[in-house]
Amino acid sequence: MGTPNILDKKYGGTSVGSLERIENVAVRLLEDIRRGEVPIVVVSAMSGQTNRLVALAEQIDPDYRGPAYDMLVASGEQVSIALLAIALQKRGIKAQPLLAYQLGIKTDSAFSKARIEKIDGEKLIRLCAQGIVPIVAGFQGVDADDNITTLGRGGSDTTAVALAAAIGAKDCEIYTDVP
Repeated sequence: MGTPNILDKKYGGTSVGSLERIENVAVRLLEDIRRGEVPIVVVSAMSGQTNRLVALAEQIDPDYRGPAYDMLVASGEQVSIALLAIALQKRGIKAQPLLAYQLGIKTDSAFSKARIEKIDGEKLIRLCAQGIVPIVAGFQGVDADDNITTLGRGGSDTTAVALAAAIGAKDCEIYTDVP
């Protein structure tokens, strides 16, 4: 299923940490597309958002790690993918924000430290073939009971690498603004 023109590009929280930075990522992606690249983009939550969400949960119950916790902390990525999709659309690039359940990123049920078990890459390949840039929420999956799960720290990097492997992408590029 190799897809030689598709590049998986992952942008970390600092890269999408403000509206200005999200706009900069959109400009960079536009330039990549004009050079003939076909990107699949994986995005983290805006810098500081996951920590803020974790702190809220811990104020209620510092020991709880279950479905509600993972649903809460996974919401930061939803904001990032939507904002980046809007920034790309503004530039005339068709983009589709996608959550884990929409892509069939299946995990086990180890909340806050789930492991990816299966990915259906067909939808990503179809979107790319239609000229639509998939913007994927990193860090999350869905278990057998349709609960949102999270992959733990570094989970967006894990998502990017797993997606690249699942579709046979040419490369997986991970962009970060921190060492």
